[in-house]
Amino acid sequence: MVCFPTRCLYGLGADAFDPAALERVFAIKQRPADLPLLVLISRPDQLAELAAEVPAAGRLLMERLWPGRLTLVLEARAGVPPRLTAGTGKIGVRLAAHPVARALVEAFGRPITGTSANLSGAGGCRRIAELEPGIARQVQLILDAGDLKGGVGSTVVDVTGADPVMIREGEVSRFEILAVLKSG
Repeated sequence: MVCFPTRCLYGLGADAFDPAALERVFAIKQRPADLPLLVLISRPDQLAELAAEVPAAGRLLMERLWPGRLTLVLEARAGVPPRLTAGTGKIGVRLAAHPVARALVEAFGRPITGTSANLSGAGGCRRIAELEPGIARQVQLILDAGDLKGGVGSTVVDVTGADPVMIREGEVSRFEILAVLKSG
């Protein structure tokens, strides 16, 4: 388990396909079992490991709004650990924007978790000094990239249905999402 910088906040990274590592993420964060974990990729071609398909709306949003800022919810591919999806059959994926996060995923060679490095329900940390001591003691490595910008997280859009659904408005506004979708 590693604590690493994402675009705005520090995150917890673990092998997205290792059930024991996923259990550790849930335990460290004290995260409810019904909340899925998002996954970071370093290249769009890594989606093939995670998603059954990428609908046209998802491809358009990826092309215009990745890396960072946007998490897409897609139908999970068979073999994706159910713990990642919280039993929903859907997987949240984001192309890593921070160079350290992207290099970490690339070096690991497969997707990693990208959940914030905080206790479930608590605010995220934008500097390592803000990291919950209990979390710091349970990770094997902390990659300190200094102060991050903080702020709101990524926008989360579910593209599994006929019409995309915004689950959480974050860095990308509802207006921007609609503009991209209408332009396609």
